Amino acid sequence: MTIKTAQTLVSEAMNEIKTISSDDAFKLLEENNCNLIDIRDSNELKITGTVENSVNIPRGLLEFKMDPNGELIQNGIIDPKKETVLFCAAGGRSALATKTLIEMGYKKVCHIAGGFSALQNSKFKIKK
Repeated sequence: MTIKTAQTLVSEAMNEIKTISSDDAFKLLEENNCNLIDIRDSNELKITGTVENSVNIPRGLLEFKMDPNGELIQNGIIDPKKETVLFCAAGGRSALATKTLIEMGYKKVCHIAGGFSALQNSKFKIKK
């Protein structure tokens, strides 16, 4: 039995998912065509802040929070008809999370190359 490394899982996911730039993500958000989801944990948000108009769903809760019967979707906070754009700190967790949402049946889902690091150096507003 061979146990895969985290990097192997991320590499495999990257071959199966859509990756967009921070500029493309900004355009989608500006046009109100996406759900921007920050999957970092609360400690990371306390240290670095987060992106204005993003929804925080920690990676460990993603499957539960993105459940079609869950409160975020039922209350219209997340619109499954829009592109769902995920980001983490650097892109590894969001790649895995994007693959998971595809496995759940989401059709319009991608992640941002470079994660929060890239977003800090883009047009996005960071709030502390």
